[in-house]
Amino acid sequence: MRLWSLHPMYLDSKGLVALWREGLLAKAVLEGKTVGYRNHPQLIRFRSLDEPVLAVNQYLRAVLEEARRRGYGFDGSKLDAPGREMGTRIPVSSGQLAYEWEHLLRKLARRDPQRYEDLSPLSDILPHPMMEVFPGGVESWEAVK
Repeated sequence: MRLWSLHPMYLDSKGLVALWREGLLAKAVLEGKTVGYRNHPQLIRFRSLDEPVLAVNQYLRAVLEEARRRGYGFDGSKLDAPGREMGTRIPVSSGQLAYEWEHLLRKLARRDPQRYEDLSPLSDILPHPMMEVFPGGVESWEAVK
């Protein structure tokens, strides 16, 4: 499971679809609807919030917006009704963002060389819309390879 701190616009089609699926899995875990992945480190930052399920819905709305921008048919009904919006910001370190950027570029070099060529020169990387970047190294919950 990878819940990217990067803006979803950087993901290729496979990455965006995987993020949607894995985000929905994270939502199910946080709702207590599945026993698998309960202790997955990617969920630490959501569990630390006052309303983790509301936050993961907010996270997934940004993924849904990117999918719709690309013309994909993601099913928005899988998210809770938007009724109460949340302005939650999740802190993410600059080191984590840089780590994920390099991780994504390695994936793109293999599966989407053109996207890799387009993105690899970028240096000012945007986070997911609900992430707030602060100076620091790779997050302690990240499984660094």
